[in-house]
Amino acid sequence: MQTAAITGALLTAAGLGGYVVGVLVPYPGRSLSLTALMFGLALVTIGLAAGGVEP
Repeated sequence: MQTAAITGALLTAAGLGGYVVGVLVPYPGRSLSLTALMFGLALVTIGLAAGGVEP
């Protein structure tokens, strides 16, 4: 499940970047950055656990 971990890492990075930009400049839909961050962290955890690595 390396794909899940990699996808999660990319989604986490995008969510974190969106959150930082949202703090500096308000834009419509910025709440989605928190959703992306949560899903990204969940995917990283699932991907690592399926690969036999304890997070």
